[in-house]
Parts: sequence; C-alpha cells; structure tokens
Amino acid sequence: MRPTKKSLFVFIIASLGSCAFCSQEDYPLTEDSMQQPGVPQGEFSEHTFSDSKIFPGTTRNFWLYVPQQYDPATPACLLLTQGKNPYKASTVLDNLIHKGELPVIIGVFVHYGRILDEEDGRLVRYNRSFEWDSLGDRYARFLEEELLPKVESMSTSDGRPIRLSKDPNSRMIAGGSTGGIAAFTVAWERPDLFRKVFSNIGTFVDLMGGNRYPVLIRKTEPKPIRVFLQSAENDNNGYGGNWLLANKSMASALEYAGYDFDYAWGTGGHDFFQASQIFPDAMRWMWRDWPEPVQADPNESSKSPVAKLIRGHEGWQLVSQGHGFTEGPAVNAQGEVFFTDLRESEIYKVGLDGEVSLFATHTGKANGLQFGPDGRLYACAHGIKKIVAYGSDGSKETIAEGFGSNDIAITHSGRIYVTEPHEKRVWLITPDGETRIVDEGLAFPNGVNLSPDQRILYVADMHGQTVYSYLIRNDGTLDHKQELIHLHVKDGSRQTNADGMVVDREGLIYVTTEMGIQMADSAGRVRGIISKPQKAWLANAVLGGPNLNELYVTTKDKVYKRKVNTRGVLPFQAPEYPKPSM
Repeated sequence: MRPTKKSLFVFIIASLGSCAFCSQEDYPLTEDSMQQPGVPQGEFSEHTFSDSKIFPGTTRNFWLYVPQQYDPATPACLLLTQGKNPYKASTVLDNLIHKGELPVIIGVFVHYGRILDEEDGRLVRYNRSFEWDSLGDRYARFLEEELLPKVESMSTSDGRPIRLSKDPNSRMIAGGSTGGIAAFTVAWERPDLFRKVFSNIGTFVDLMGGNRYPVLIRKTEPKPIRVFLQSAENDNNGYGGNWLLANKSMASALEYAGYDFDYAWGTGGHDFFQASQIFPDAMRWMWRDWPEPVQADPNESSKSPVAKLIRGHEGWQLVSQGHGFTEGPAVNAQGEVFFTDLRESEIYKVGLDGEVSLFATHTGKANGLQFGPDGRLYACAHGIKKIVAYGSDGSKETIAEGFGSNDIAITHSGRIYVTEPHEKRVWLITPDGETRIVDEGLAFPNGVNLSPDQRILYVADMHGQTVYSYLIRNDGTLDHKQELIHLHVKDGSRQTNADGMVVDREGLIYVTTEMGIQMADSAGRVRGIISKPQKAWLANAVLGGPNLNELYVTTKDKVYKRKVNTRGVLPFQAPEYPKPSM
C-alpha cells in the first residue's frame, strides 16, 4: 500500500496541467503501448457467446488474445477486461511479456450482454448496467461458470488448447466506468477467482448500489485483493453521485482498511486517455511480486475494527464436519464448547484438546443450547416442544414444555429467555418453573443473548434488518423495546437472515447473518463484518476455549473456530460492567 501524493502516477499526471476536455495528446502513450520492431505479436480473435443461463437470452462478443510465448504445457496467467482490448492491453502485454516484466498472460476481453429481437435483430434490452453496476456475485458466476469454460474449450489458430491458471494470484480483472466497478465487484465477491483489480473512472456511485462499497470496505474483514484506481477532475457528476469523489472515497476506505492499493487522479474527464497512458506501469505494479500470493494480512496501518480483532491470528480452522445441520453452540465454565446437530437430534462436545465427542442422542431436534448457573446444559428441544436440562453424566430433566423453542439465554440468577420464531414470541421461564410470554410481534425472533451486565436482552429478527433491545426489569419481564442494531443486508436480499449472537466483555455484540458475523457496539452501530468460513448458512456463534478468545461458528454441516483479540462472557456467572458505547 502506498496511497501518498508522492505516488509515481500522481506525479506524472500532476505535471500535465489542467484540461477541460483532454484527449490522447494530453496523455501521450509510452513505447510500452505501441508496437515495437522485433517484439512477437500475439494472436487476437473475435468470438460470440449466446448460451448464458445466468443472463438468459443475452448475446455478447468477446475477444481472445494469446501471446506467442504461450505454451499449453503451462497454464497461462489471465487478464480479463470489460470491453474490447481497452488501454491497448494486447500491445502492452506483447511488449512487457517480451521484456520479461510480466509472466505469460492470456487476455480475455468481454462485452456486456444484449438481447436482440429474434426477427429483425433490433436491440430489446441493454444489459450493461445490470451486469456491471450491480453488486453481488452474479457476474462473477457468469465468468466462472459460463464464459471462462467456453474460452478453455477453444484453441489457437495453430491448434494450441487454451489453458488458464486457476490460481487467483495469477488472475487480474480490469475495466473502465461500469466495467471498472464490475472488475472490483468480481474480486470483492470472489477473491478465490481474481486478486488483482485495475479500475479506471469506476462507477462507484448510486446507480446499482456501488456507493455502498466505501463503507463495506471499512467494515468488512480485509480480503486478499490488490487494487489500482484511476479517476479525473472532470469525471462524471450526475444523479448517482460524483465519480471523482466516489473514487477518492474508495481510496480512503482502502487505506483505512490496510489494503495494498494505488491510485491516479488526473485532469481529464470520463475517458480512457490517462488510464491508457499509465496502464503499463500499473501492470508492472500489479504483477511486481508474482507468483507471490496477494495477502489479506491486516498490517499495523489498518484502522479497521475487524482487522484489530483478528490481527496476529490465523483464519478459520475446521473443528468438525459431516453433520446434518449444526446449531446452538454453548460454552461451559472450563471453556469447552457444545453444539447440536439439529437434523440428527444429537449434541456434541468439543474438548479443550480439540477432540469432538458425542454427548447426547435423541435430543428432540435440540437447537439452541446454554449453560445455567447450576452447571447443567439447557437445550431447546423444539421438535418435542420442551426445554430440557442435561447433567454432566447425560441425565436430563424437562424444565418447561408446550412451545416450540429456538434459542435460549440464561442469567446468573437462573431466569431463562427463549425465542419461539413461528409464533413470533419471546418466553420467560422463572427459576421456580413459571412460564410466561414477555414479548410478541417480531417477524421472526431467532437469536437471543444478554448484555454483560445482564440488564439488556437482545433478540435478532431474522426476517428483518434489526436486533431488538429490551430492558430486563427486576421481575424478569421486558420493557422499553427498541430496534437497536441496524444490520447490513446482502445485495439482492430483503432480510439479514440474522440468527445467533454472542457478546464479549467489552459489550460488543456479534450477530451471524447472511453477510457474515456483524460486530456491533452497545449503541447499535455495526463496526465490522467478519467473513464466513464457508458459503453456507451461518447459524450461531460462541466465544469458547480456555481463555474464551476462540470464536466458534456453526455453519450447515460444519463447525469452525478462529482466535480473536477479545474475550467472551459467561452469563451464568456474575454480571460484568463494561463501559457503555456512547
């Protein structure tokens, strides 16, 4: 990362002066962008793709560049761009590959899709903004599942089969305007496909939600991508926003989060002139250490709360797999973690040595778990509509029955709070066994947990965008209901899919959602988003281990953990009193 005004690219463009309507003459190309005598020229061919299932009915042109040095015995690196050979990319590749400054790179240049009338060929739908401005992984899936397999089914004119490296560190994606934000979105959503991004005059404004990126970059766990941005003083300024300001906001966010990135702000407009001039140097910068991997290693410069939480620790580690559906993690006084297999009606124990053993069977589809002050493990046996307590020897006792429970929280005084999602209710079970409804009306009350001081009850609404907060009165009833935590929603979704929660000693609340684990302060502000360990439903979380600094998550068929720079609380013990967020 070197986002300073001493940047080579900023120095170059600053010397050119101001121009209201710049042309290529204002940004003269270097020899790297011009055909040179004695330099082998690659093969450039045009093709059509009309078989998309992801963008049904569309047809599009794409172009394939293969350098002469390409040997199919070694899969080639990949440069994929939106648009037909922008930045004179094929010539730049010819020259820099010949100089040995780049590895052997195959270029794939793709147009956006169009839908044409079957009879007269007239344009029916122009798919550019939908495909390239939209957030989410749709376009990345199109590249992975449809276009690139098509490319790899092809051969050069002399019969060389096309073979592309599957290493994301050997893949770069680039584009301008809507193609620029498309390039970033593909790498952001799928760093397992592409880890190098060049975006010029990128449309990071509110056309299809691109204005959300600066906030997401600041909050989301850093991803292993390297980014170069370009924009200009006279870039677009329209109803969706100001392109230059949006790109500067992106750069500020990337710097804040500690990314490896660079930028160039020019004096031109919404064009490719400056980008074409600097493209060779940007390619050298982008590929400078290949084949070394691009890392998501939050360094000390990162100010991201998530980076601080995970800094110095490894990523997710697999704890257990092969289950039907994992749920309900709970931790005992020793730091041992218990979780349920909902579909198989089983409860498992994770010992401090990491060994996973079967604790209980025939649990009545037990879901949420929590330890009580008596040392027993309480379970929401929603399949038989009971709350059951397990002793350490596996003995069990029915505590309450008659309602379909989902998740559970227990105070040090023995009060039990249980959610009943389908009936839109929250229940209280008193230490003497009395049951009563203490809240009704949430769309789908799911996860439930307590603040460290045990004065606040948190309830996640899975079908909404909110975690609710309630004051616990002295008799255990709830008061002062409030929509507290405003969660982020994945693009294209109408709900967060908020499920379970865990609270740390600082009073931060960690909510499992479709986007990842969203970390919020006690004032309700989401500070960060921890990435999911796998692309699956993220059901619940707990802080366990001997020091309560290992974040465990249950996700579909597996359980994962990772160390973090915080510690959990044990609600069955005495309350703790962190300083509240203002």
